[in-house]
Amino acid sequence: MKQVCKFLVYLSLLIPAVLSAQTLVDRIVAVVDKEIITESELNERVTFLAVQNRIDPNQAGLRMQVLDGLISEKLILAQALIDSVEVTDDEVTRALDQQIANFVRQVGSEQRVEQMYGKSISRIKREYRTEIKNQLLVQKTRQQREAALTVTHREAEDFFISFKDSLPQVPEEFDLSHLYIVPKPDTAVEAKTRIVMQSILDSIHAGGDFASFAKRYSTDPGSAASGGDLGWEKRGVFVREFEETVFGLKEGDISGIVKTQFGFHIIQLLGRRGESVHSRHILMKIDKGPASDSAAVDTLRVLRQRALKGESFAELANKYSEDEDTKTIGGDLGTLTADQLQPDFAGQIKEIKAGEISEPLRTVVGSSYGFHIIWMRKRTAPHAINLQDDFKRIQQLALYMKRNKQNAEWIDELKKTIYVDIRL
Repeated sequence: MKQVCKFLVYLSLLIPAVLSAQTLVDRIVAVVDKEIITESELNERVTFLAVQNRIDPNQAGLRMQVLDGLISEKLILAQALIDSVEVTDDEVTRALDQQIANFVRQVGSEQRVEQMYGKSISRIKREYRTEIKNQLLVQKTRQQREAALTVTHREAEDFFISFKDSLPQVPEEFDLSHLYIVPKPDTAVEAKTRIVMQSILDSIHAGGDFASFAKRYSTDPGSAASGGDLGWEKRGVFVREFEETVFGLKEGDISGIVKTQFGFHIIQLLGRRGESVHSRHILMKIDKGPASDSAAVDTLRVLRQRALKGESFAELANKYSEDEDTKTIGGDLGTLTADQLQPDFAGQIKEIKAGEISEPLRTVVGSSYGFHIIWMRKRTAPHAINLQDDFKRIQQLALYMKRNKQNAEWIDELKKTIYVDIRL
């Protein structure tokens, strides 16, 4: 999928030293408005940057540099609340899916991620939902301020003259579009799963023990062993269908069968404290079989032939693609380099020539998968950056520098109006 936003995944959770540090009582290293920054949060970010950039986490000045970055984020978040900036649940869900997908690629599998965290993918998503929402709020607030910022032709030329000796070579680039379809669960499989869930629900109403059924039948690895217990969670953590149901229950009530992107749920509300609920659930995933995959592939083959016969790929993507991030722009993934692509995606485009449309290919998205066809609109060979061929790139680099300068000045202004207390 097209990665619109970049969010920090806390890779330091994988490092035992940091994990051990988190078991100790945290101390506050900074306060920004109503938000605090803890030492464990700082340690996580330092370790993440050290791993990402292959540098010594004990490098002189690194902790203060990272702390300054965290303070800047908290300042912008405070301003986002003042400006009433909002993000939708769907935006948060898509960002979480992308983030988990990145993490899965880095460690090898979902099972490995769950082992590292000691909890299921669904629980990781619940617990990091607020963090990702804050990251989106920060990004959206910055984007609103930067929307009117531009770089003139003269500014771009001056930038190139000043920095051309230090600008890197342009790598091979690909202008790509795709049309993505998610296999639909076989209706017979879905119906069978619903029948099993209804049988479980009937048994519970007849006096069966909810926890025992959860341990025996639930496919949520993070909660099944504890009888489906999800603990206390605030509003905004669960996906919409689940949240609407659980907040609509009275204490002790058991829901009917609820369908979400994860499958079918039976939910019981155990307790409520204001905008927090204590619940448990039984989850049964709706499996997809070979017939589901074949149907998706067949549909893509038909659409590919229509495009090859002259129909607009962009119009077909707008009408049929299920990638919500790109369908409205005709499936356009932008201009990308190989290192910006997922490894499996990079492998898929390796042999596609300029102007060609690929056969249907399987691709992993978050904790699920789908199939897509890829249109290689253009391929550009690697070369030394120059004004004639790369003016837009140079203009973007100049704009990036201009934005950084503006943001630094903005943060200085925010520090004058928003409370900041550094205790490190």
